[in-house]
Amino acid sequence: MSRTTRLLTLLQVLRGKSRPVTAATLASELEISERTLYRDIAELTALGAPIYGEAGIGYVLRSGLFLPPLMLNADETEAIVLGLRYVDQRGDEVLSKAAADALAKIAAVLAPEALDALRNPTVMPGPPGYGFAPNAVPLNAFRQAIRDQAKLHIDYADAQQVPSQRLIWPLALGFLNEVRIIVAWCELRGAYRTFRTDRISAASEQGERYPGRRSDLLRTWRKQMQLDEAGRFTPDKN
Repeated sequence: MSRTTRLLTLLQVLRGKSRPVTAATLASELEISERTLYRDIAELTALGAPIYGEAGIGYVLRSGLFLPPLMLNADETEAIVLGLRYVDQRGDEVLSKAAADALAKIAAVLAPEALDALRNPTVMPGPPGYGFAPNAVPLNAFRQAIRDQAKLHIDYADAQQVPSQRLIWPLALGFLNEVRIIVAWCELRGAYRTFRTDRISAASEQGERYPGRRSDLLRTWRKQMQLDEAGRFTPDKN
């Protein structure tokens, strides 16, 4: 391990500790001598890292330090690349661009061996699907409503083209192989429902936030999905 990598690793370890850690513990975790550890901490402190230490108690990293990402190994690089390429295939224009930008940023800071894994991965996503039906409502409108916890009025048509109007609490967008869905609480049904985005012909915010926290509502939805695992998932039972 190079000295630079060791120093970054030490910062990463300290950042993951909520309580002071002794020099012996840190040295053991990094597989270095305590003498080397003391020297590394002194160097980091001289560079401005807010490391606080006290004899008999240990070291702790105070908040406020920006840490650059650690160097990725080949497997970690390929896992990220696989995920980003999957997003590029199945995401909308916003997510596809974000995936490309993220990949460029990662490539700019990778070590040579990891960069080779990025350019010549041993894993790859399957072929793109058959494409997605066009959306009358841009996905960004759903994204913004989700972030704002805004109630949405939507005009929807189910698999049999039966129209209905709903007032929903949008919780998340789902990107499946051939369809995109919005997970929501439906006030009409008084239950969680999923709606295919290509079957929503219109959507408008009502100027009202839905109650509770989105994270809590999502947690409840996930529990319900786990209970319903025996049943076939479909976004059309609305």
